[in-house]
Amino acid sequence: MNLAIIGYGKMGKTIEKIALDRGHKIVAKIDKLQNNDISILTEKGAEAAIEFTEPSSAFENLKYCIENKIPVVSGTTGWLDKYDALSEICQQEKGAFFYASNFSVGVNLFFKLNKLLAELMAQHNYTAKIEETHHTQKKDAPSGTAITLAQGILQRNKQYEKWALKDKGDENSLPIEAFRVNDVPGTHEITYHSEIDDISIKHTAHSREGFALGAVIAAEWLLGKTGVFGMQDMLKL
Repeated sequence: MNLAIIGYGKMGKTIEKIALDRGHKIVAKIDKLQNNDISILTEKGAEAAIEFTEPSSAFENLKYCIENKIPVVSGTTGWLDKYDALSEICQQEKGAFFYASNFSVGVNLFFKLNKLLAELMAQHNYTAKIEETHHTQKKDAPSGTAITLAQGILQRNKQYEKWALKDKGDENSLPIEAFRVNDVPGTHEITYHSEIDDISIKHTAHSREGFALGAVIAAEWLLGKTGVFGMQDMLKL
């Protein structure tokens, strides 16, 4: 597969290594430091693209790929207020778009476990909170993964009406606390508390490779498809 990488930071470089190991060819790399024009993707004949950039640029990057019939996989978080608009463009253009807040297979199993636990805990008098820790280069807080976890709880536990960063919500808000520490790929923990005991589930990533591998596999899976997809579709969760 002729693959383009949009966003050539630490994640982009890890994606490149894994893609090459899996026999793919990198035909274009978009690096903001080099001011590369995204039109290079069509010039180089990209058959698919993987996008890990920043919230401010994600929408236009993805829109370009969809409008130019390049199946695109994105793991950029912090731009989801435009997700519905992009999905509509994808449907109109008969394009292929795959989004995940986290491409790790383990994290997506964790999402499933989180929903099951939330449903069980809704029957009992526990309060919940989410903590997430990432590297200091991560721009958005809370993480997209933490937001996905929060949404899974909100769907199944009517105790909370919304999520909010710790100390910024009210008694009806599910609190999320975000920490930024050097060289932490990503840790997420959900804790349920009562006067009697605590129950916690936790996922700790050891490196970026799990995220990068999942993104490459998603690009492979997306070829030949049209529509908007996510990890639940690919993993059949």
